Amino acid sequence: MLTLVIETATAACSVALIDGARVLANRHEVVGRGHAERLIAMIAELPEGGRAEQILVDCGPGSFTGIRVGIAAARGLALGWGVPVSGYSSLALLAAAAFGTEDPIASDLHDLAVVLEGGHGEVFMQGFAAPLRATAPFVSLRPEAALEALPATGAIVGNGVRFLAALAPDRTYREMLPNAAAAVLLPSRFATLAAVPIYGRAPDAKPAATMAGTAGVPA
Repeated sequence: MLTLVIETATAACSVALIDGARVLANRHEVVGRGHAERLIAMIAELPEGGRAEQILVDCGPGSFTGIRVGIAAARGLALGWGVPVSGYSSLALLAAAAFGTEDPIASDLHDLAVVLEGGHGEVFMQGFAAPLRATAPFVSLRPEAALEALPATGAIVGNGVRFLAALAPDRTYREMLPNAAAAVLLPSRFATLAAVPIYGRAPDAKPAATMAGTAGVPA
């Protein structure tokens, strides 16, 4: 089935048109906070304007604004085209991409932690094992606490690795940003989330609570 994938959860903005395990076309740019200006134009650059039989969108965690831009676009296009829309986690996408990378590190990779930049000096983190499965629910922690929560071995990937590398430079790190094209590596059970934001933190004005979205990430 032809699928349009929308990825806006971090500083990267990317879109891909995929058919099963094939990437037919994709666009990927590091835009910072320019998702709203670039996303629709990037979709329009895809064959047939990106029109597909279904839409898959990153629900987070990640950038509050980027997530909202991506989901709003996905819902709008789904409504206009009369097609279904579902979501996936940015953390699972990066894990799938890391396990699927053809390099010496990935060939011996069995466990990893995905670490993304969070807000208020924290990072979003979740552990995964190969074949792709979550080994823990995702959390939002200070870098020091994230390091304490990590297993002693295993690679650490994502755009938040610099915060941990400054504290523990002897670990294996790979800086990565999500790319919509990596959705071909996601098992189907990781692509069935509702198209609603996973912010990863409770609003600042409310008491601390269990983080939204944890139950939506498959084990």
